Amino acid sequence: MKNFIDDNFLLETEYAQKLYHDYAKSLPIIDYHCHLSVEEIANDRKFSNLSELWIEGDHYKWRAMRTLGIQEKYITGTSTAKEKFEKWAATIPYTLRNPLYHWTHLELQRYFGITTTLNESNAIKIYNQCNDLIATPAFSARNLLKKMNVEVVCTTDDPADDLNYHKQIADDNFEVKILPTFRPDSLLGIEEDNFNSYLKIISEKTSIEIDDFSSLLKAIESRIEYFHAHGCRLSDHGLDRAFSENFTPESLDIIFKKKLRNEKLDDIQIKVYKSGLLFHLGKLYASKNWTMQLHLGPLRDTNTRMLKKIGLNAGVDSIGDFEQAKPLAKFLDSLNSENSLPKTILYNLNPADNEVMATMAGNFMGNTQKGKVQHGAAWWFLDQKDGIEKHLNTISNMGLISCFVGMLTDSRSLLSMPRHEYFRRILCNLFGNDIQKKELPEDIEWIGKIIQDICYYNAKEYFNFPEAVSQK
Repeated sequence: MKNFIDDNFLLETEYAQKLYHDYAKSLPIIDYHCHLSVEEIANDRKFSNLSELWIEGDHYKWRAMRTLGIQEKYITGTSTAKEKFEKWAATIPYTLRNPLYHWTHLELQRYFGITTTLNESNAIKIYNQCNDLIATPAFSARNLLKKMNVEVVCTTDDPADDLNYHKQIADDNFEVKILPTFRPDSLLGIEEDNFNSYLKIISEKTSIEIDDFSSLLKAIESRIEYFHAHGCRLSDHGLDRAFSENFTPESLDIIFKKKLRNEKLDDIQIKVYKSGLLFHLGKLYASKNWTMQLHLGPLRDTNTRMLKKIGLNAGVDSIGDFEQAKPLAKFLDSLNSENSLPKTILYNLNPADNEVMATMAGNFMGNTQKGKVQHGAAWWFLDQKDGIEKHLNTISNMGLISCFVGMLTDSRSLLSMPRHEYFRRILCNLFGNDIQKKELPEDIEWIGKIIQDICYYNAKEYFNFPEAVSQK
């Protein structure tokens, strides 16, 4: 069957078509949050087959296959790459109205020029056709990014990372900037059994003996300086909710030293520590003019049997229903009260919190920074047509969509960049429909400028990425 994705896919009006084709389509991509492997990019990985490139590590696909009742051996197990692809192809016709259906066919068309819909009957033909292309230099990791007109990629990196792969990329003068993002979840995880052993790694990296909370902050500041020198301009936190318990320097030190002695902490002590460290991290980010990203709301690792079998990122997470507004407001206000609130992006996983996040962002604007606090792009389970439209409508109604920094992939797949196209088409369609309904003026030039800002220019200005990156 011929692919349903044509030039005007998702563009319902002539206005939408003009906005997309004349203003949005050709803009470069700034993918400021993803989980791509920097090692693969540094080594310009050459993939062996389509399953390796397309299915490996993609828990979105895994969930769909499990839902259809496909055995795990064909998903994350020991089956051959060809068998895994066949099962994925057999799944596709059953994903109608799931974003996977759109993403799959966008990716097949944009990367491989395939304009037929994927199914079980044509799986092997498409598999072989794609493998022939994957065997060519054009399908190496770096060339895949260049093919999609990517300008910047921000990876997600642990504070202990030596960033050698980022340095390797900088040494090569690769035209796509691959920049690190500081993700200190392990430093916040004081309740974890491996917390003290992780601190030893940080201590070795910084040559700072970490024996109290003050020395911990010195070590963290050292790592932030190191990341900054290598082009980092964003931090990221994966949290179920913000933490904002009252703390003092003395209470933080007592709790931290108790953990160093391997003594058990109660729930309140854990929350106090997280609250204090988040606050100090926020101040450090502000001092470097970094952007702080808060990913809020997931209920992670719900299927313990699958977690033990596969490990983290097994595709067994869901939307949580945590209280968000009060602790988040208190946390942001504590930093703002000291004039130390960094640029901040708030991502929510629960759609019930859309208006909460949009109005929360509006509470802390100012200091001459356009759109200082952002209601971040529709994320994870909400990264689909309905979720994107609801998100865009919410920030339009509660704030200024013209200041929005746009889309990201949040993906582990090098074939995910067409999600930016998906977003741009949905965005242009919303504006086009408003013009058609005479809810907006027929000022294509001005609205086209707003579209371009949302798709590219706002992010470029907001993050202020370095022109040159340290290679030391």
